Amino acid sequence: MNSRNPLLQEFDFAPFSKIKTEHFKPAILKAIELAKNEIDKIADSTSNPTFENTIEALEFSGKKLDRITSIFFNLNSAETNEEIQKIAQEISPLLSEFKNDVILNEKLFERVKEVFNNKKSLELNGEQLMLLDKKYKAFSRNGANLNSEDQTKLREIDKKLSSLSLKFGENVLAEANKFELHITEETDLDGLPDHVKQAASEVANSKNKDGWIFTLEYPSYIPFMKYAKNRSLRKTMALAFGAKGFHNDELDNQDNVLQIVKLRFERAKLLGYKSHAHFVLEERMAKNPKTVTTFLQELLEKAKPAALKEFSELENFAQDLEGIDQLQKWDASYYAEKLKQKLFDLDDEILKPYFQLNNVIDGVFTVAKKLYNLTFTEVKDIDVYHKDVKTYQVTDNEGKEVALFYADFHPRAGKRDGAWMTVYKSQEILEEKNIRPHISIVCNFTKPTKNTPSLLTFNEVTTLFHEFGHALHGMLANTTYPSLSGTSVYWDFVELPSQVLENWCYEPEALQLFAKHYETGEVIPQELIDKIKKASNFHEGMATLRQISFGMLDMSYHAVDPSDLSNIKEHEDKAFESTKLYPEVEENCMSTSFSHIFQGGYSSGYYSYKWAEVLDADAFEYFKEQGIFNSEVAKKFQDNILSLGGTEDPMTLYKRFRGKEPQPDALLKRAGLLEKQ
Repeated sequence: MNSRNPLLQEFDFAPFSKIKTEHFKPAILKAIELAKNEIDKIADSTSNPTFENTIEALEFSGKKLDRITSIFFNLNSAETNEEIQKIAQEISPLLSEFKNDVILNEKLFERVKEVFNNKKSLELNGEQLMLLDKKYKAFSRNGANLNSEDQTKLREIDKKLSSLSLKFGENVLAEANKFELHITEETDLDGLPDHVKQAASEVANSKNKDGWIFTLEYPSYIPFMKYAKNRSLRKTMALAFGAKGFHNDELDNQDNVLQIVKLRFERAKLLGYKSHAHFVLEERMAKNPKTVTTFLQELLEKAKPAALKEFSELENFAQDLEGIDQLQKWDASYYAEKLKQKLFDLDDEILKPYFQLNNVIDGVFTVAKKLYNLTFTEVKDIDVYHKDVKTYQVTDNEGKEVALFYADFHPRAGKRDGAWMTVYKSQEILEEKNIRPHISIVCNFTKPTKNTPSLLTFNEVTTLFHEFGHALHGMLANTTYPSLSGTSVYWDFVELPSQVLENWCYEPEALQLFAKHYETGEVIPQELIDKIKKASNFHEGMATLRQISFGMLDMSYHAVDPSDLSNIKEHEDKAFESTKLYPEVEENCMSTSFSHIFQGGYSSGYYSYKWAEVLDADAFEYFKEQGIFNSEVAKKFQDNILSLGGTEDPMTLYKRFRGKEPQPDALLKRAGLLEKQ
């Protein structure tokens, strides 16, 4: 089996077309075995521990396992099925066990510790010192100094956590796939744009049903909530969306949330930390929960007056327009869109024809060319996991290989919601050869219909730029060690490259490159660009409040002792108290589908979106001062931020790029919150 298993052969590009689901488990088991042998060789060495034979050897061990698991878990997010999910449940505890076998290997830790204790005499460069520090902390922060009884406890906790996290995500996906709103009366479609109705008709047709079907996938859900006139149907959709994992059935996530937060706390205490947040934030720019809480609280004080004012205006508008006495959550997008149209004469439906997906892709490539001299050439001979996936060879201005780029844009049943960037092969320098990375972005954008190509909302345009910003961070990586490469940076720094690139979506100089009417080829009129700019801060207070609320919810679970926590809904309501605008909906609970913190890597880190916004607003102000395509500023950003990954402290890198620490006022100014006080 092993000799015929494509995952165990040598390959450069992921061999998707050759991989069968049954290949994964044996390949991962074999790769764990190979990685264990490599670890044993380092630990059992009779040579004196050195940086090369211990730290570097450890860094470059387990590469086959890393590549196979990156392929597997990316598929589990982008193209999953019951078989893959079953394998994920089987292998996750094994991977967790292997990780702990490494971390809790006494002989190995002794060697690492000896190198660490002698670091002052080793004449290491900055990147080597960072790697040494990171490797030592990987042991010391994860149980290497515990006694054997506590190490056994840690192993059990980690196994349970990995299984619970997977189960949480599977339940959310299953809930989203299970729901459909089947409409048979055309009057129930009042207000919806033609292309939205067309897409819903095609979904119904694909399920051999008459009429129209709407789902909880973003390209279906969001336009329905924004445009559907039928308030009761908006309510049906909103309740379904907000109750994922909250039905007291086999897909319920309440107990999973309780177990996850309690196990994380138990783990942190075992390791000598006050809470899970204290453990996590020690390795973040913020350093501790107090800094995060203060940051969110100060932002709340700035944003709340603006949010309350905006909410009051929206309430009055809905009352005047249609006699709505009490705004509910399912009214938010609908009336906000109508108010936006009234205030700015701007409608997503007017903008969408200018944002054909292929044009926006070309646009983001052109922006990358102008900033970083990158060229993207579509290639058709690279294996992909689904026919929708596009592949591009990325080269620099001398024609040298920079990266391979995968892009997967549309929703389907096997793909989780949202958008993300991921890595199939890391950048590293090995035996003096610079190995270039394979980077992917995965999104859930509006699909083409029989009558129209894929036309993006402006929000989808900014999402594409956001994920592409992460991709640039991966593609332009230029470090020696893979664990310090690309997006391997502090979590509250990782959103800087993604969020800063969103700024180009609002600039006339950038929009004119790609915002062209899909039928006439007409470049977006300046009048519409002016309206986009003018509307960019529309309801920014409420949007900021929403992000703060998620950050506060995250910290409410992870910065305290959750031992007495028993009712998820009550806990959530209390956490949202200071940010609440709309009446509470008893049937809904956000926590049970809050995948960022219970499935992804954002536990104790959701604040980082707003934290990185401070950085990105300040960074973009520098671009604006010098010109948004200024080559010198772009080179400084590439050389100090994008290419150096996690090789130095983030604030050191930022100050080297900017010349000073970031100024929070740049964010408040851009968000229009200063003048709304």
